[in-house]
Amino acid sequence: MRNLINILDLSTEEIQGLMDTANDIIAHPAAYAEKCRGKKLATLFFEPSTRTRLSFEAAMYELGGNVLGFSEAASSSSAKGESVADTAKILSCYADIIAMRHPKEGAPYVASLNASIPVINAGDGGHNHPTQTLADLLTIYREKGRLDHLTIGLCGDLKYGRTVHSLLEAMSRYEGIKVVLISPEELKLPSYVKKGVLVEKGVEYIQTTSLEEAIPELDILYMTRIQRERFPSEEEYFRLKDSYILTPEKMQAAKADMCVLHPLPRVNEISVAVDSDPRACYFKQALYGKYMRMALILKLLEEADKPEKPEPDEGLYLRNVIKCRNSRCITTTEQELDHVFKLVNREHDLYRCIYCETKEKYHGI
Repeated sequence: MRNLINILDLSTEEIQGLMDTANDIIAHPAAYAEKCRGKKLATLFFEPSTRTRLSFEAAMYELGGNVLGFSEAASSSSAKGESVADTAKILSCYADIIAMRHPKEGAPYVASLNASIPVINAGDGGHNHPTQTLADLLTIYREKGRLDHLTIGLCGDLKYGRTVHSLLEAMSRYEGIKVVLISPEELKLPSYVKKGVLVEKGVEYIQTTSLEEAIPELDILYMTRIQRERFPSEEEYFRLKDSYILTPEKMQAAKADMCVLHPLPRVNEISVAVDSDPRACYFKQALYGKYMRMALILKLLEEADKPEKPEPDEGLYLRNVIKCRNSRCITTTEQELDHVFKLVNREHDLYRCIYCETKEKYHGI
């Protein structure tokens, strides 16, 4: 059973295949109008969403399929205390594929372990958002004609921004990528992403607090919203919310063919005056997300009945020896879940939570 929980679940060859399918859908939409007739997509959105949920629903309808599900946790049995595992088992009886968004990191992974149908991670806390990354990649590919040898600036909330984390994981696999991390000190990229993705993959990167200094060198500028819902306090949010605002004046220093991306929604980090600039690609990006989700749904449904060869995993695991201390991890609410950590660095006794990827030290082995 194929699922998409992390963008790394897809090889670069598979991503190229999805982009090829998406481009064919764009060119020949009528040829795909009946591809999912008789199939049902369950949209399990435990967290508010407009673009992602409606993009999935539009994708399934345009493939000739149907949609069932809910748009907030209060509308589901989770409000009565039902576990993610049980929800996934129940929905497997009613649907053919699941798209899940959840505020707890690792929830879609738990669903994938318990569902008998494919599960797509539509965003889990501040962790991953792989289908947004697919939209990002198709936008870059169509606008720049390549995914390699690019300088990408990531601006704003790099600490809690799951779209940033997923995009970095994806782009780190392509040659000649340079990353410019633009954020306040308080919202810097987490060390586990910086070390585990950029350093480990040998990606060239620099960190700065100045958008004005960085913008002239960029091929891609990826703006992000300062996410109020992720902050531990209102005071910290209001202090940082206006850290970066992209204006036509700042765009004057950018390359003539630079592309501005944003996963949306925006608040005020991109002035509406930028919308008319031909380099503003964020609304195209939203449209391309629908086509990539169409391609992904087709791929996962096609492979749903194919036995997947499990790759040998000889890693060392600790079960219920270390407790995850990440307050956003799914283990904080799903009390019956085992706390499972995998060894990632024997020299430094580092282990990683299999749900949220939080690293902990353990000296007992």
